[in-house]
Amino acid sequence: MNLKDKKVLLVGLAKTGVSTIKYLDKLGAKIVVNDIKDKEKLQDILNELEKLNNVEYILGYHPQNVDDIDMAVVSPGVPLDLPFILKLKAEKIEIIGEVELAYRLSNKPIFIGITGTNGKTTTTTLVGEILKKSNKDTYIVGNIGNPVIDTVGVADEKSVLVTELSSFQLESIDTFRPKVSAILNFTEDHLNRHHTMENYIDAKARIFMNQESDDFCILNNDDEKVRNLESKVKAKKIFFSRKKQIDGGIYLDENNNIVIDIDEKIVLLNKDELSLPGNHNLENCMAAVGIAYVSGISIDVIKEVLTTFAGVEHRQEFVRNLNGIMFVNDSKGTNPDSTIKAIESYKKPVVLIAGGYDKDSNFEELLETAKQNVYALVLLGKTANKIEKVAKEKGFTNINIVKDMKEAVNVSYNIAKGGDIVLLSPACASWDMYKSFEVRGADFKENVNNLK
Repeated sequence: MNLKDKKVLLVGLAKTGVSTIKYLDKLGAKIVVNDIKDKEKLQDILNELEKLNNVEYILGYHPQNVDDIDMAVVSPGVPLDLPFILKLKAEKIEIIGEVELAYRLSNKPIFIGITGTNGKTTTTTLVGEILKKSNKDTYIVGNIGNPVIDTVGVADEKSVLVTELSSFQLESIDTFRPKVSAILNFTEDHLNRHHTMENYIDAKARIFMNQESDDFCILNNDDEKVRNLESKVKAKKIFFSRKKQIDGGIYLDENNNIVIDIDEKIVLLNKDELSLPGNHNLENCMAAVGIAYVSGISIDVIKEVLTTFAGVEHRQEFVRNLNGIMFVNDSKGTNPDSTIKAIESYKKPVVLIAGGYDKDSNFEELLETAKQNVYALVLLGKTANKIEKVAKEKGFTNINIVKDMKEAVNVSYNIAKGGDIVLLSPACASWDMYKSFEVRGADFKENVNNLK
């Protein structure tokens, strides 16, 4: 891919954008950087890029004239229906994302792509750990926080890139073809961006669009929306289910054993031996088993990692036990279904801290489920009043609206009793108050650890 002296428009100065700019500069491209934020808000990032000379900046507004652009690379957070991007499309100027750019520039590593609404990070990390345990040259990249383009020039045909892929990233692929793809589940998310569930599912389904019959696609048989994609998949399909026996797939038998029935029938282990709790994590583990098995990993290695994996930071992460009250950080619970799964993992009484950026989510099912063991709500962020309204309709009376995380932690601690769980699982994105869910989770942990 020759980009020397080509004029490339980079839209969005996020983490992937910075890595992309640096690599485009190495390739000798003429880079035009655009971000809707102004120079003052981007100063730290601009300082990181100040040594690059062949870069023009358009900050605080979108470009008016794009006639001389040869190619555009958009960051995942940038909607593809902005007027200037639609103009680029109309003029047949190629628009891709960082994942697609990295794929084209890479030295043919093996790509594993994992998507779905919930469980992506846990499954991606779990697969990465299994591959590392097998002494594979493994890179865990993508939506998990590590730009794929950072592996270009480092990874080769013997390397494996375990890639977490969001709907935003998949919108902007073109030739990207993973050897193994996986779709975990579909629930309502990012409707402020995609507008309909159909659009959201279509974006996710792009993960397998370039796969052929010698590739593999791992699918959740228990999710009807995932199952309905079967006819569109050209790769070899491997289904997993915790509810029914799957011939040629992975399933949970009548004794709660995980069974691999692909080339031969293998009883892997009992679900109670898994290190991660909850049915949602059982599904994540089954998906990881499918990916690892078709990747040629030994059964012994798969079993060892499944029984020892400690989990992912900010996903049902134990923080502290204080006076019998357990504090759990589930900041990665950024949509209602993710929070439902977290709540259902616990049998003890729960004080739930929730709220944040509004993605046009519906909180009805979450609060109906929460009635089972959540007895108090502590709400913050843009959606606090929206969640409060639905909670009152569901009969909740112990509802507390707070201004920040410090107050949320203190109020929750004062409400909770010994044996209870204080669970941060916001059911919303973090962007109204924090740069990322990681920053939100870190703030929660700091405030919990400061409690006397």
